[in-house]
Amino acid sequence: MKEMLQGMIRVPLDTTTAGARTVPVRSSVAGAKAPEFSGPPRPSDVLRAGTARAPEEISRCVRMILRVLCCLLLLGTIVRGQETPSDRVSVPFRDSSRPGMVKVNLMTGGITVKGYDGKEVVVEARLRGGKSSRKEKPDNKADGLKRIEIATTGLTVEEEDNVVSVSTSPLGHAVDVSLQVPANTSLKLGCMNDGGILVEKVAGGLEANNLNGPVTLTNVSGVVIAHSLNGEVLTQMDKVTPDKPMSFSTLNADIDVTLPPDIKAKVKLETQNGAIYSDFEIGLDRNPRPPAVEDGRKEGGRYRIEFPKGVVGSINGGGPEIQFKTVNGNIRIRKGKP
Repeated sequence: MKEMLQGMIRVPLDTTTAGARTVPVRSSVAGAKAPEFSGPPRPSDVLRAGTARAPEEISRCVRMILRVLCCLLLLGTIVRGQETPSDRVSVPFRDSSRPGMVKVNLMTGGITVKGYDGKEVVVEARLRGGKSSRKEKPDNKADGLKRIEIATTGLTVEEEDNVVSVSTSPLGHAVDVSLQVPANTSLKLGCMNDGGILVEKVAGGLEANNLNGPVTLTNVSGVVIAHSLNGEVLTQMDKVTPDKPMSFSTLNADIDVTLPPDIKAKVKLETQNGAIYSDFEIGLDRNPRPPAVEDGRKEGGRYRIEFPKGVVGSINGGGPEIQFKTVNGNIRIRKGKP
């Protein structure tokens, strides 16, 4: 504290003496003339007297702030100029009094669907940035010319008889499609490359097929058929339509499904290079199942007998069949919260 107070002047405040007093104040700037104040100095006067270099420092700070603001404005202009194109449209069902269906098929890109309280299907397609995945032959006749990229989503939306169909044109770039649909809408979704399928809060028939990406379904209800070739299948169901079969399958990944705790189902479980886990009490069927027989000898073909590789069991006494099948992965069947 003693070091901090060096170079400072203590100004006594004498309230018993009437009349004005002249109090010298020492300046921190060499050679600067100390101003005199009549009467007790105000704190602002002391501060101003001790900071003779303040105008120069303030000017330097102002210039620095202006430079930063100019850089930010320039950066914002560049970012706005590089924004990826997107298209957005709202399409009503022809008859909003009955449930509709939405079909989406993509060659390259991902699909995200969320249920909401509205009556229209809101579709947004966004062109993903990055280098085009399309291989093109070089044009030897275009030397000295600048290539103009076709930066459009190619979004197409059609409605017919309460069915909304959504697609994009294969332009070499991935196009991600996001949709908002009425909560009781049925879905049929399919994509092939460079994207996943994500569905939230939808209660209807749901079919999702992905070739090279995951399928993730959260807070869904109804009937589900979910398949991926090279991605995980993750599903969390709130309610299940009774007396309807369902299927969850993949080839090279895990299956993780959460079902309502009171579900009644017959389950078929099969994995060749993995394990099966569940916190349901699954009563396994100990009776041997008949093999599948394939006889093509009459047409000059082969004769084949195959015994089932998986197991069959029941949950809560049994019910409609639910199939879980993977080749290279684990199967996890979880009991949801009541």
